[in-house]
Amino acid sequence: MKKASSRATPRRLTPTARKKPATAAKKKSGSPERAPAESPQLAADAQAELGSLDVPGAESRIDIAAADAILPSFADLGLASELLEAVKDAGYTSPTPIQAQAIPLALKGRDLIGLAQTGTGKTAGFTLPIIQRLIEGNHDRPSAAHRVRVLILTPTRELCIQVEESFRKYGKHTGLRVAPIFGGVGVEPQTKLLRKGVDVVVATPGRLLDHMERQNVVFDDLEVLVLDEADRMLDMGFAPQLNKIVAEVPRFRQTLLFSATMPAEVEALARNYLRKPIVVQVGRRSSAASTVTHAVYPVPRDRKTDLLAELLQKDGMDSVLIFSRTKHGADRVVRHLSGKGVTATAMHADKSQVERMRALEEFKSGKIRVLVATDIAQRGLDVSGISHVINYDVPQQPEDYVHRIGRTGRAAASGDAFTFMAPDEIAMVRSIERIIGEPIPRISMPGYDFGSVTGELEGVRAAPVSVARRRRR
Repeated sequence: MKKASSRATPRRLTPTARKKPATAAKKKSGSPERAPAESPQLAADAQAELGSLDVPGAESRIDIAAADAILPSFADLGLASELLEAVKDAGYTSPTPIQAQAIPLALKGRDLIGLAQTGTGKTAGFTLPIIQRLIEGNHDRPSAAHRVRVLILTPTRELCIQVEESFRKYGKHTGLRVAPIFGGVGVEPQTKLLRKGVDVVVATPGRLLDHMERQNVVFDDLEVLVLDEADRMLDMGFAPQLNKIVAEVPRFRQTLLFSATMPAEVEALARNYLRKPIVVQVGRRSSAASTVTHAVYPVPRDRKTDLLAELLQKDGMDSVLIFSRTKHGADRVVRHLSGKGVTATAMHADKSQVERMRALEEFKSGKIRVLVATDIAQRGLDVSGISHVINYDVPQQPEDYVHRIGRTGRAAASGDAFTFMAPDEIAMVRSIERIIGEPIPRISMPGYDFGSVTGELEGVRAAPVSVARRRRR
């Protein structure tokens, strides 16, 4: 589509000249004792609050049924012309439910807890208002070396890259300076970038602490802190690092926390780091996206690779993400598929950062049809058009099922999620069904199912001739 001729004039981003209280530099407890909120009536302005609050100290809660939400346009959200043009260039016409609620709240400076599954558009839900904040106000000098105005913490390198790309995509008309900071690559290029001065740092906790210890980054001018995929960061043991980082940022800040789930550990994090947050939740917690069709294939463990190869011969299996429980298992699946003439590559922690980025790019471009990954990629993997997700191994944590299958059926497109269930994995599948609140249909492939397992194969339907039941958008 041809762009409109009236192109937005780029605005150079420079720091806001403002006075801060002398006590605002640091607070070892990490509690953001900020000035009063800009708009006391914000919750009422946003929508009627529903349900009880799960987070102590939360001021209000907004629950959204994603399928029934009446969505405004991006222009209705109050975004600047530069951002509206970037959104249009990206091909988006209307915000997702989480974006429609989170963006106005963030624009008004409120602390926010966003509870949403992967694939709901939550990344743009915070990148867009943050970019707008950076381009507003009186900006009359360039960022000083080492100074950072926005910090986003992510659990993985892949998610770090995804968020950085989102800032570049939506901030392309603004002169935004953003630095991705993660491990597995050299420190020196990152050091040079930080010392030149950047507006936004997107970082994993470990590598960021490394730069903080080297005094490569200063947070005295920090305005916004984002904790993305907070539950995953805690699952990965980053709580001590988070506490060290937050202790070094100003207390007078806006804090946004996004999480797919809200366990007690995340609630404690919210109590410590946020002040009177608004809680926005899209869909039922731990529910799966309505655009994804689920199926379980009962299969003996030693026949899983054969079943996989047969399914991949079906029409419509165009871009397939396969999850393996172990690194060796992922490599074994790739070898088996390669022997069958299927283009596949593995992505796991034993691969170097360069190898992982190459695998991701080849998968995105379509050069590689099948990507086999461990759970390192279950979040932060931003690839559009994935037609199928296959759980080669049933995830050991039921909640991870939702995160895995969130890689397909994104942005209102349809997708399929298949799970291979060996006899010793029946209990894990039943746990998943309890978490998502619905049974998953079983599909029997002739010659593969493991026979009469009590209660498992009753009413099982035969496999369809083609698993491509609909055309993907």
